[in-house]
Amino acid sequence: MEDKRNIQIIEWEHLDKKKFYVLGVAMTMMIRVSVYPFTLIRTRLQVQKGRSLYHGTFDAFIKILRADGVTGLYRGFLVNTFTLISGQCYVTTYELTRKFVADYSQSNTVKSLVAGGSASLVAQSITVPIDVVSQHLMMQHKGEKMGRFQVRGSPEGQGVVAFGQTKDIIRQILRADGLRGFYRGYVASLLTYIPNSAVWWPFYHFYAEQLSSLCPKECPHIVFQAISAPLAAATASILTNPMDVIRTRVQVEGKNSIILTFRQLMAEEGPWGLMKGLSARIISATPSTIVIVVGYESLKKLSLRPELVDSRHW
Repeated sequence: MEDKRNIQIIEWEHLDKKKFYVLGVAMTMMIRVSVYPFTLIRTRLQVQKGRSLYHGTFDAFIKILRADGVTGLYRGFLVNTFTLISGQCYVTTYELTRKFVADYSQSNTVKSLVAGGSASLVAQSITVPIDVVSQHLMMQHKGEKMGRFQVRGSPEGQGVVAFGQTKDIIRQILRADGLRGFYRGYVASLLTYIPNSAVWWPFYHFYAEQLSSLCPKECPHIVFQAISAPLAAATASILTNPMDVIRTRVQVEGKNSIILTFRQLMAEEGPWGLMKGLSARIISATPSTIVIVVGYESLKKLSLRPELVDSRHW
C-alpha cells in the first residue's frame, strides 16, 4: 500500500493545459501585486551608497510611504506586469524540461536543477528589458537622483504619471545606450537568476520530503510544501544575493563591467555590501513563495486531467 506521506509530483503530461494557463495568469498577477513594494525597496537599498537614504527595509518602507504615499511603493508596476509573459514562459519551460530530462534521469534533484536553470534562462531573456525600465522607474525619488535617469516633471511641477514616465525613461535609455541599453546587466541577470532558480527547486523538494517524513500521514501535503517554499527561498537568496546586488547596480547605474562593479562595491562598502537588500529579499520572498507554491501546487491540482483526480492523495 502506498505511503500517503510520499509527495506525488504532478508532471506536464498530467495537466489540462487550458485551465493551467488561464488560472496561472490570474494567480501570478495577484502575487505580483502583493510583493512588488518589497521588490522596489530591495532595489533602492541595493543601489544607494552606504546608508545615504535608508537605514534598512522598515526605514525605507516608512520614508517612501511618507514621501510618495502608497503609489510610491508601486512605481514601475504597470511596466513590470509585462513580466507575466515571462512567468508563463518560465513555468512552461520548467515543466517541459522536467519531462525531457526524465528520459535520461529519474532523479528528482537532477530534473529540478536542470529544469529550474533552463526556465530561468528563457524567462530572463524576456524579463531583462522590462526590468531595466521598471528599475529606473523605481529609482524616481523626490529631491534625490538615485539612478542615471530622472523623469522630467510637467510645467506645473507635477510629475508625469503612468506610461508618460515609462516613455520618458525609454527615450532616455535609447538616447544614452541605444537598444543595447535594454539588455544592460543581462549576463549579470543570468548569473543571478539561473543559479537561484536551479538551487531553489531542488531545495524546495528536499525540504518538502524531509518534512513529509516527519509529519503524520494525515497531514496535507500542501502544509509542508508551504513551509518548504520560504526555506528554499531563504537558502537560494543567501547564496545568490551578492550577484543580485551587482546585477542591480550594473542595470541602474549603467556600468559595463561586472568585475569592475564588484571591485568598486568591495572598495566602497566591503564584503557586507554584497549582502545589501538581503533582508528585504527574504521578507518579500517568504510570503511570495508561500503564495506561489500554494497557488502553483493548487493550480496544478485544479488543472489535473479529470481521469487522474481520484488517483491522487493530497
